[in-house]
Amino acid sequence: MTQRIKVYHYPNCSTCKKALSFLKEHGIAFEACDISMSPPTSAELRQMIEHKGGIRPLFNTSGQRYREGGFAARIPEMSAEDAIRELSRDGMLVKRPFVVNKDVALVGFKPEEWQSLLR
Repeated sequence: MTQRIKVYHYPNCSTCKKALSFLKEHGIAFEACDISMSPPTSAELRQMIEHKGGIRPLFNTSGQRYREGGFAARIPEMSAEDAIRELSRDGMLVKRPFVVNKDVALVGFKPEEWQSLLR
């Protein structure tokens, strides 16, 4: 892949650290973006929803904000636009790492998935 990718991550997240190490080890150019300071844009979230086929895979279901916001009960009735609004306001609700551009759409870190899509 010749295009530099943007990786939304949380600096204290061990999974995110593994993903960034994976990219470095494979010589993949990337821009790291702290998801807590700058969440994915509405357009990026829309693209990921299309790729994943729904909104649930985009939520950080193990996060404190997810639990506090009662999202487990809210998601089944939530529209894509409502989800985008919530996720774009608070990056800590977004499952990470989060990578999306014209060629790639990844959420979470599964090395085998990243290897097949990023080479």
